[in-house]
Amino acid sequence: MGATFVVTLREAFEAALVLGIVYTYLDKIGGRAYYRYATAGGALGLLASIAAGVAVSFLSGPLLDLGPDVVSAVVVFAAVILLTWHGWWMRQHARSIKGDVQRRIDQARLTRRLWIIGLIAFTGVFREGAETILFLWGLLTQATSSVAGIAGGALGVATAALLGWAIFRGGRRLSLPRFFTVTSAILLFVSAGLFSTGVGQLQGLGVLPQSQALWDTSVLLSDRSLVGAFLSGLLGYRARPSALEVGAYVTYVAVAGLLFFGNVLVPARQRSEPRPDVARP
Repeated sequence: MGATFVVTLREAFEAALVLGIVYTYLDKIGGRAYYRYATAGGALGLLASIAAGVAVSFLSGPLLDLGPDVVSAVVVFAAVILLTWHGWWMRQHARSIKGDVQRRIDQARLTRRLWIIGLIAFTGVFREGAETILFLWGLLTQATSSVAGIAGGALGVATAALLGWAIFRGGRRLSLPRFFTVTSAILLFVSAGLFSTGVGQLQGLGVLPQSQALWDTSVLLSDRSLVGAFLSGLLGYRARPSALEVGAYVTYVAVAGLLFFGNVLVPARQRSEPRPDVARP
């Protein structure tokens, strides 16, 4: 539940942020008449995300014929790769999103191609919605309770919507850089837990050698208990981890932590130097 809450909070907030930038900028330049393009684009993006979720559900049926454990391992590693890339990209380009959206709106008005405003809203919502589906698919394959996982996801979306509304209705006290830094740190450990789980699954499939548990804290806190399952999903807690699982967890935190937060080690003077914008693929 904790992991799905953080993932949907982060992704839904990013979608709300893009929509908020579009509405705020249109209001600033006297373009409220163009709101309908943004609203239509955002609604279509939401519908397309739901359709993508339905498609993934249908596709998962035939894939399970390959073997649930094999499919689960593939999904877990795919989610780790996507989460890592997403975390790195946001840390690199989060500050340029606002300016990029505003430049595209100006271009749409100058060329009278107002449908571009709708396209900006559509891509902002659909991109985050599609990523959320893939992330949740990976997390729910590891969840001890699908109901709790879905409830955490719904709570995350509701919280993100509330935060987005508060920011663009006057409550601008939330520091966006701090929000993305904190959620990136949490997602780092969520991804590390997924990576460690994937390594454990490969051990179970015989792809990697078996090893004894390094410790056993199941008496104190079982990872099947309510608190243990919460910590398992959020931080990758294991009551009886193998040496390979622990090694995978530590290695991921070290490598991905450098990718996410390595720029902190760069002197402030170098970080402030201008660099060319990079369009998000």
